[in-house]
Amino acid sequence: MSTNTRPVRVRFAPSPTGYLHVGGARTAIYNYFYAKAMGGTFYLRIEDTDRKRYNEAALHDLTRDMKWLGLQWDEGPEVGGDLGPYHQSERLDIYAREVQKLLESGHAYYCFCTEERLEEVRKVQESSGQAVTGYDRQCRDLPLADALARLAAGEKAVVRFKVPLEGVTRFEDQIRGPIEYQNALLDDLVILKRDKYPTYHLASVVDDHYMQTSHVLRGDEWISSTPKHVLLYSAFGWEPPVFCHLPVILAAGGGKLSKRKGAASVGDFRDLGYLPEALVNFLALLGWNPGDDREVMTLEEMIGCFSLDRISPKAAAFDEKKLEWMNGQHIHHKDSNWLADYMRQDLGTVLEGSGIDVDAIPQAKLIFICNLLKTRIHFLKELAESSKYFFIAPTSYDEKAKAKAFGTGSRAITQAVRSQLAGLSLFDHKRIEQGFMDVCTQLDLKLGNLVHPIRLAVSGVAAGPGLFELLEAVGQGEVLRRLDAALPLME
Repeated sequence: MSTNTRPVRVRFAPSPTGYLHVGGARTAIYNYFYAKAMGGTFYLRIEDTDRKRYNEAALHDLTRDMKWLGLQWDEGPEVGGDLGPYHQSERLDIYAREVQKLLESGHAYYCFCTEERLEEVRKVQESSGQAVTGYDRQCRDLPLADALARLAAGEKAVVRFKVPLEGVTRFEDQIRGPIEYQNALLDDLVILKRDKYPTYHLASVVDDHYMQTSHVLRGDEWISSTPKHVLLYSAFGWEPPVFCHLPVILAAGGGKLSKRKGAASVGDFRDLGYLPEALVNFLALLGWNPGDDREVMTLEEMIGCFSLDRISPKAAAFDEKKLEWMNGQHIHHKDSNWLADYMRQDLGTVLEGSGIDVDAIPQAKLIFICNLLKTRIHFLKELAESSKYFFIAPTSYDEKAKAKAFGTGSRAITQAVRSQLAGLSLFDHKRIEQGFMDVCTQLDLKLGNLVHPIRLAVSGVAAGPGLFELLEAVGQGEVLRRLDAALPLME
C-alpha cells in the first residue's frame, strides 16, 4: 500500500465528447467519496485537447449531471481555484514548456514520420509476428539541431517520448498490488501532436503534477497506460501519485457494458425518474462495500465508511432490476412533502381534460396519497400515474377481477357497506375500518369478502394501498357516488 503522505487531492477528469455514462459517474463518485472521507479536495478538470471530438453540449450536460448527482467539485470550472486553468485547452503553454524540457534533456524527440509510413510499419509488424507498437523508432536518434532545422524549413512533426529499450517499469496499484511491464513492449508514445495539442498521456501527467494530485482513481482500461505515465514522471523528476484502477462494470448478462446493454447516461436515468441518491448508492456498490451487509445508504453514510481498501479488483455486474429496487427504497424514505410537490407537477398531464384544478388540490391530501403510494412504486413518475383513481372515478373495471369481485352476493355486500359508510359522521380510515368490521358481523362474512368488491368499485383495479386509507383520501361523497355507479354491474 501507498506511503504517500501528501494532502489528499483527487480529480475527475472527463473528456467532453459525449454523455456522462454510468462508468464515468462511478469514477467521479469514488473520487468524491475519498476526498470527503479524507478531508481532502475533489476537483474537476476538463480534458478537452481532442478538438475534433470536442462537444460544447456534452460539457454542459456533464456539469449538469455531476451537480444532479450531488458531486459538487471544490475546484474547477464555474468554481475556480488556485491551480487552474481547469480546461486543458487553456494550458497549452504549460505543456509546450514541459515538452521543451524533455527535448533538451534527451527524453523526447521530434518524429517526422507520416501516417502512411506508420501504417506500413504496422503492417510489417503484424505480418512478422513481432510486438505491434505501430512505430519502429526511425527518428529516435535524430539530433535535436537537425530536427529544429527541418521544422524551420516547414516540415511537420510530432514529439515522441523515449521509452527505455530494456528493463522493467513497475508501479504499485492501491487495490491490485504490484504491476510491472517490460519496457521492450512499450512504444515511444506521442506526447505532442502536430497541432501543438498534447496527447492524454502528457497532459494528464503534467496536470496531475501541477494540480498536486495525490491519488489517481480511474478505470482499469488505463492500467496499460500507467507504465508510460510512470516513465514520464521519472523523466521529469516528479513523484507520481498513488494509482488505483477501478474494476470494470459488466452488463447483467456478462460482457462489456454498452448503450445497448444498460450503459445509459446519467441523464437518461434522471429522465426515467430515478433519484440521484439512489443512482449514487447503486453505482457506489458496484465494486465497493461498506464493510457490512448494508445496501440502502445515504451519501453521508457511504462517505463515512469509504476507504480504498474496500474496493475490489473484481468486475461488477450492472443489474438494472437491483437499481429499480434501490430507487424504490430511496423513494420510500424520501420526504413526503417533497414527493407531493413532485407529484403535483406531473398531475397536470395525468388529469388533463378532467376539469380538476391541480393547483387547488390541498397539499395535505397529496402528502396523504404519497404516503400510501411511495412504498409501492419504483419510479417517481409512477406517483402521479398510479394516483389517478384518487381524483377521477373509474370508467372501466379490471376485467379479470370483475368476474370474481362483482360476482354472486357482491351487490348485497356493497349496499351494506355503502349504508354503513354513509352514516359515518367523520370519514377517516379508523372509523371506516370499524364500519367494515360492523358489516362483517352483520353479514357473518370475512373482511376479504367486503374488501374486493369495494376496492374494485372505487378504484377500478384489484390491488393498491390500504383500502381504508384509500377511501379516506377519495372522500365520503365521492366514494358513495362510485359505489352507486358500480352497483348495477354486480350480482
